[in-house]
Amino acid sequence: MLTRRLLLITAVLALPMGAGTARAQTQRIIIDKMAFSPTEVEAKIGDTIEWVNNDAFAHTATVKGGFDIMLPPKKSGSAVMEKAGVIDFYCRFHPNMKGRITVT
Repeated sequence: MLTRRLLLITAVLALPMGAGTARAQTQRIIIDKMAFSPTEVEAKIGDTIEWVNNDAFAHTATVKGGFDIMLPPKKSGSAVMEKAGVIDFYCRFHPNMKGRITVT
């Protein structure tokens, strides 16, 4: 009986601590007219960045020494942000297309 009561008290006290827990989100970057939009995104560790290619051309979301996501026309691709830092990305086919993700 005492054990059950302690479990109940512990559960009730722990409830408010978990109530404010942030959830991972998905941030979208649209590719249209040979440009990323927005060009700068803020994300948190665990968030997903999704690139949506609305162009008629293939693009990539490429990070030197990191990921290289192929984005065929009218398709999308994504990556989960695993560590804090600034991530500069570009399109391997069109290097003038650039963007930045700041992960905290």
